[in-house]
Amino acid sequence: MKLFRFIILRLTLFFGIIYLLYVGYIYFNQAEMVFIANKLPTNYKFDFNQNFEEFNIPSYDGKKQNGLLFKTSNPKGLIFYLHGNAGSLDSWGNSAKIFTDLGYDIFFLDYRGFGKSEGEIENQEQIFKDISIVYDEIVSEYQNKKIIITGYSIGTGLATYLASIKNPDKLILQAPFYNFLELSSGSVPYFPDFLKKFQFETDKYITKVKAPIYLFHGNQDQLISYDNSLRLKKIIKPSDSLFTLENQGHIGINDNSEFKDKLKEIL
Repeated sequence: MKLFRFIILRLTLFFGIIYLLYVGYIYFNQAEMVFIANKLPTNYKFDFNQNFEEFNIPSYDGKKQNGLLFKTSNPKGLIFYLHGNAGSLDSWGNSAKIFTDLGYDIFFLDYRGFGKSEGEIENQEQIFKDISIVYDEIVSEYQNKKIIITGYSIGTGLATYLASIKNPDKLILQAPFYNFLELSSGSVPYFPDFLKKFQFETDKYITKVKAPIYLFHGNQDQLISYDNSLRLKKIIKPSDSLFTLENQGHIGINDNSEFKDKLKEIL
């Protein structure tokens, strides 16, 4: 009996240490697990076949956040675009023409540590401060113009938060998640929610958004399942819309012909 208790104690201690190592590793590396930053040299020259302007906007701590504003002549307004958790403006900027062709200027922001943006992502509050400061700076040049906040993938959580405090004219979400705390549990099981530095509770933010909301989601999305948008549809305003993109996966929504057609109607 004593031997049995001794073995159980040793096994409990062993697995306890393994669990603590697991939790510790995730806790200290979660920023890199959530955001896959693609850095660019500070002297990198962007090259696109349309008119654009580069911005370096200091955030609350002085770290400059890099963004690109693609311009049209006589714009109807501005689209403030928050991209996914990978890539940088050298690739995301290729989507600009889809929006500028519809008569809107569009601003893409690289999160800190991405592209030419300075600093490193550490937590959710830091990102919220960054996007809010940059938003205010860019939008200040568009008085009496329509302002549309748009987010893709992880950017949908940021976009929804921003829309809940800034009151834009419209909010467009591409492949949104219902709640990142919940979504991330599939990747890091048994990791306590209270230790997660990124919560992005879209379901809580979205009920505070007064602007019309438009959800776009592919029904073949294997990364953020279509069910996330179905659940969001149940809690948004009755007048808000969910557009199902048939046979669309997680990547490539901006190139989807159904998306482009609906976007033209919305804008």
